[in-house]
Amino acid sequence: MRVRVLGSAPEDASRKQYLSSYLVNDSVAVDAGCLGQHRTPTEQAAIRHIFLTHSHLDHTGSLPVFVENVYGLQGECPVIYGPAHTIQSLQQDIFNDGPWPDFVRIGATGLPFMRLVEVAAEIPIEADGLWVTPVAVDHVVPTFAYVVSSPDASVIFAADSGPTDRLWEVARQTPHLRGVFLECSFPNERQWLADVSLHLTPNTFAQETAKLAKGVQVIAVHIKPRFREAIVSELSKLEIPGLTIAECETTYSFSGALASGA
Repeated sequence: MRVRVLGSAPEDASRKQYLSSYLVNDSVAVDAGCLGQHRTPTEQAAIRHIFLTHSHLDHTGSLPVFVENVYGLQGECPVIYGPAHTIQSLQQDIFNDGPWPDFVRIGATGLPFMRLVEVAAEIPIEADGLWVTPVAVDHVVPTFAYVVSSPDASVIFAADSGPTDRLWEVARQTPHLRGVFLECSFPNERQWLADVSLHLTPNTFAQETAKLAKGVQVIAVHIKPRFREAIVSELSKLEIPGLTIAECETTYSFSGALASGA
């Protein structure tokens, strides 16, 4: 399994992750913060399935551009999956002829622009040879993490969340779990902000990783660029086993061994 952390910054692109998008095996995406800015429309058209963790714009913001870019380039439209709250938000707040044309209504009379699918917690979905299982986590809006599994490896995209438990129970039961992409949004001195917004700091990040089985690669993502230096320094001091600081526009490969980046 290959996971590419997509970049969203015009400068220092590998270190600054303003928006969240992850591409799995070139055809399945998790979140669409910057998906519509990824390479060319023809290359974007290879992405057939998009799993949204929640409704916040840093995870959905470029979805309208993506949908417009790929329209008509494949025989079937892309499928957009997400929690019920997220799917409803797309229809009510974005594709409503206000901030963006109502692609659902327009596509109903011809070739559809996209297909919106509500997913339910812990019911797996098959997508291009992968099994994707949503797991509810603790954020300020309804949010799903996703366990993505192939025959020889599983990876977790833990989504935006404060401290949570059910995800790690599922993780311990997941065969061939090789990696977890885990957010760390704020430095420890902003713990109060992480608490009210339900995000992690290095201290709570370490507490969450302690709930994992040994030998799983943990890749820190969603690091707010203005706090990156402090967060990376604080994470490094904690000596968390298997920790990697994510770099955007890097592909991480998972198989019988731990992740390798290229």
